[in-house]
Amino acid sequence: MESRSLQELVINLKGIGEKTSALFEKCGIKTCNDLCRYYPRAYDTYDKVVRACDVKESMVNAVKLTIIGNVTKRRVRNLSIIAFEAADETGRIKMTYFNAPYLASSIKSGTTHIFRGIIRKKGSFFTMDQPKMYKVDEYAALVGKMQPIYPLVKGLKNSQVTKAMSECFKNIGVLEDYLPESIKEKHGFMSYHEAVLNIHFPKNNESLENARRRLAYDEFFLFVLRLRLLKKNQEEFENSYRMIEVSETKRLLEQLPYKLTNAQQKAYEDIQNDLSGDTVMNRLIQGDVGSGKTILAFLALLTAAGNGYQGALMAPTEVLAMQHYESFKELIEKYHITTLKPVLLTGALSAKDKKEAQSLIKSGEVNCIIGTNALIQAKVDYKNLALVVTDEQHRFGVRQRETFKGKGLNTHVLAMSATPIPRTLAIILYGDLSISVINEMPVGRLPIKNCVVGPDYRPTAYKFIKNQVEAGRQAYVICPMIEEGENVEAENVTDYTEKLREALPPNIRVQMLNGKMKPKEKDEIMDAFLRRDIDVLVSTTVIEVGINVPNATVIMIENANRFGLSQLHQLRGRVGRGKEQSYCIFINTSETDEAKKRLDIMNRSNDGFEIAEEDLKQRGPGDLFGIRQSGDLNFRLGDIYHDSDLVKESAIDADMILSQDSELKSPQYSVLRDLLSTKSANLVDFATL
Repeated sequence: MESRSLQELVINLKGIGEKTSALFEKCGIKTCNDLCRYYPRAYDTYDKVVRACDVKESMVNAVKLTIIGNVTKRRVRNLSIIAFEAADETGRIKMTYFNAPYLASSIKSGTTHIFRGIIRKKGSFFTMDQPKMYKVDEYAALVGKMQPIYPLVKGLKNSQVTKAMSECFKNIGVLEDYLPESIKEKHGFMSYHEAVLNIHFPKNNESLENARRRLAYDEFFLFVLRLRLLKKNQEEFENSYRMIEVSETKRLLEQLPYKLTNAQQKAYEDIQNDLSGDTVMNRLIQGDVGSGKTILAFLALLTAAGNGYQGALMAPTEVLAMQHYESFKELIEKYHITTLKPVLLTGALSAKDKKEAQSLIKSGEVNCIIGTNALIQAKVDYKNLALVVTDEQHRFGVRQRETFKGKGLNTHVLAMSATPIPRTLAIILYGDLSISVINEMPVGRLPIKNCVVGPDYRPTAYKFIKNQVEAGRQAYVICPMIEEGENVEAENVTDYTEKLREALPPNIRVQMLNGKMKPKEKDEIMDAFLRRDIDVLVSTTVIEVGINVPNATVIMIENANRFGLSQLHQLRGRVGRGKEQSYCIFINTSETDEAKKRLDIMNRSNDGFEIAEEDLKQRGPGDLFGIRQSGDLNFRLGDIYHDSDLVKESAIDADMILSQDSELKSPQYSVLRDLLSTKSANLVDFATL
């Protein structure tokens, strides 16, 4: 599939030296092959120039203006500021640049430029902060074009990636297509080469969407095909660890201060039947946030221990693993459970503690092992591992589950997910698992109170957060992940944290968290929030999964219009976990009817499955290059909600091909067969698998 030129190192491309090559490597790019598959995260379309009187507030505008009056230059502490006014015959706009000494020679009174940036209104004046400045003919050449915007690391410029991509396409020739012609014709797909070229350098919105759909289909098709082949190879393993219900599970259910909901009871019966059945369990418990999946995991692990076996639970984060461990210990002590002997194993443990935990696991002195992916490291040997449980299953790919499962002989697998994927899609995407759905909330759980408001509500929201903190509660504020160079009107974590510290009393402790922090630093901040050492946590969507703080009663989501509905629901699920009434404030910064309609669903419903169905119906192409659905199976371009038709079609096509040629021996599938046999086939992120 990959020609010699695709294996060429990027350092050999024109304009890339050792320093730039090292920056590319930080992005996971070593070869032209890697570069081709390093897709843009967004596109910047250069619109026509408008007059000063026609600018639109809170949006990106390009205006042809002449600098008038004096250009002032001043310094405030370590900040250098350049300020001036620019005007045309219809109006004037105040311009401000920060720490931009390189512009000093260009900014002169009487000169005319195109200024492009976000327009804000301050009092009676329109303003632009840090607009990009172009010569008139320079901007004219850009009008109508779509410029790719790539994910960047510090030191790497978007222009460097774009130039490298152009050089790459000059050398690679035509990329080989693995899809049979019959499937391409059936769906009207462009060739693979055309799709890759147009995803980087689209001629227009139509060519971009056609390219994206082709590549999204590729992701789903390869995912489903590998899943089908995997299921075929693992199906119907004999149950080597038959288990019966033990007395301690019965006693625990009698002593709990609540009864399992009907949905929980049905899921528990499914687990019992699987554990005692003829074949190995491969089951997914799909339940909404707070629906009570953890108690089912505890009962399953207690059943394994009561039958003389080991069980293990793997969580996606250190904090969540620790929380599971502490909650399990609490249940064990509270209900005098003697059978279950837990141990914690994570990467954060000292070498001594890891060694001790590994020794206890190998000897069988512990029978409930809780941790992160440290549980599947080579050094960890289990005595008789019979059951593995994965929490937030969509964070672990099939390959990880198989590695975990391989620690025992035909072990039972119980996966759990709080992502409310509609059942029609779940059957395809979790094709190697049987599915139990928990679609009821525990009795007595207070529903979260929601409100959708505009930006002018922020002062009221800050006051509400202040009152909640003074009452002993905690709060989250969520901002979109805004990357360097993204020209959008949206809040970013760093600036917002400072703004919030100024707006709230000094005794309220505000801290920030973002995905670019090192894992250890993130865990330390989450742990501090859990210990109530932080009152308000300003974060990106990194907290969507992996933190359970019952004392947090408020979550305020900035620029909520930039998120998918299902992700908003996942974020909202960070509150409402304690006995106190919880609240979710959605800040809508869009004036469109579509945004209002979508957020109204969040306002009136707390049902994740209803929201998932609405998300599936409503998401449009505009959502795809805003804030993506994080965590949904790690597809690079595909979106399981917006592209649900492609998910279903890819499953039909995969099943059709395998029904005709189960081992892909036909010459027409030779490229596909070679692709599936390699781990470097980056058409889809096979970390998912």
